[in-house]
Amino acid sequence: MRAVTGLWRWRHNPLRRTTDLVEAWVALAAVVALCLAVPAVGWTARTAAQQSLQRAARAQQAGRVETTARVLRPAPAPPSAAASGEQAAEQRFRRAVVARWTAPDGSVRTGTLTTSRGSASPGDSFALWTDREGRPVAAPLALGTARAHSLVVGLTAAFLAGLGVELVRRLVMRRLRVRRYIRLDRAWASVGPDWGRTGTGS
Repeated sequence: MRAVTGLWRWRHNPLRRTTDLVEAWVALAAVVALCLAVPAVGWTARTAAQQSLQRAARAQQAGRVETTARVLRPAPAPPSAAASGEQAAEQRFRRAVVARWTAPDGSVRTGTLTTSRGSASPGDSFALWTDREGRPVAAPLALGTARAHSLVVGLTAAFLAGLGVELVRRLVMRRLRVRRYIRLDRAWASVGPDWGRTGTGS
């Protein structure tokens, strides 16, 4: 609104400088970009991310099978000395166990898996995702999670686009102010030495 008011004010003003008119047009262009271009960038980024993530989620769901693993015994401790802080924190909540599960082809597999401490005793069972060959893999990406991630991508893209518009506006305004000060210095340098003298018209 200020940009529109500025354009109207400078339209026929005798004190108007070229930089004043340019500043008003730059401000108006920034407002239009913030209202139209920035939401368009966010929407486009969100749509592209959602389509990509949902394709990945469907591919993962088609290529992974959920089964049940049964704990046989705790896994032997690794031969390394002291665990790092991150490993120690993980060990408080999860534990490595030797477990048995059934592969999609019906064969029985045995291996070392990581599960929560609440289901790490022999005889406990827990959900496990495998690929078509029966190898343990991470759970597939849920469609709801894909939508949430795409929303974050869209909001981030819109924020960065708005930040870019404001940065460009500030750089242009700064450049215009610098040019204005240079012209003012030149004008003062030509008029200043005669300022106030008799007969100079000042």
